[in-house]
Amino acid sequence: MSSPGIVIVDDEEQLASVIARYFERNGHPTHTVGDGLAAVELVRQLSPGVVILDLGLPGLDGIEVCRRIREFSDCYILMLTARAEEVDELIGLSVGADDYLTKPFSPRLLVARVQALLRRPRVDAVAPAAGMLTIGGLVINPASRVVTLDGGEVELTRTEFDLLSCLAGHRGEALTRDDLTTEVWGESWTGDDQLVDAHIGHLRKKLGENAATARFVQTVRGVGYRMGEGR
Repeated sequence: MSSPGIVIVDDEEQLASVIARYFERNGHPTHTVGDGLAAVELVRQLSPGVVILDLGLPGLDGIEVCRRIREFSDCYILMLTARAEEVDELIGLSVGADDYLTKPFSPRLLVARVQALLRRPRVDAVAPAAGMLTIGGLVINPASRVVTLDGGEVELTRTEFDLLSCLAGHRGEALTRDDLTTEVWGESWTGDDQLVDAHIGHLRKKLGENAATARFVQTVRGVGYRMGEGR
C-alpha cells in the first residue's frame, strides 16, 4: 500500500523544499505550492492524506485556504505559524485544522507529528456494537460519521467527531486530557493540552452550548471532560 500523499503550502520555497525532502525520504509522495488559490486546487486534484499549511500566506491566507479545503476534503491539516500569539496558533482550529506547530521547528518533529496524525486510531471502536449513540437530542452515527442534534445535522471536523465519539463511548466517565489525546491522537502524539481544549471549545459552539451550561460536553474541574446526559 502506498504512503499517503503530502501537500506542503508555504511561500518560503527553501523551507518547503527542505520539508518535502524529509517526507520523501519517509516514502510519502510530496508536492509543494506557495500560493493559496493554487493550493486549494492542488488539494482538490490530488486528494492528499495530509496538508501542511502555513498561516501567513500572501493573498489568500492559511485560514481561508483551510476553510475552503474543508468544503470538499477530510484530509488532516497541520497549520504552521511564525506568530507567537496564542490566538494566532489556535484560530486555525476553528476552521478545521487538526494540529499546529510554531516556527521555527525541527523538520523531524514535523514528520513525527504528521506520522502521529496518520496513525490516529479510529475511535468508532469505542461505540457500542449496536451502532448509533443517542444522548438526549444528540445522535452520533459512527458508521456514517454523521451527528445530528434535534434532527438537524451538525457539521464536525474529523477531530471534533472523534472527540465527541470518544466522550460518548465513555459516557458517564470523567476523561483526562491525556485520556483523550491517547484515544484520539494516539499514544505517540507529542502536542499539548491546549489543542484538546481548543477543539472542545469549537465542538461546544457547534452543539450550541458553553462550558457553564453544557448539556453534552461537560468540564470536570481538575480532571478533564465527560459526556453529560443531554438534559
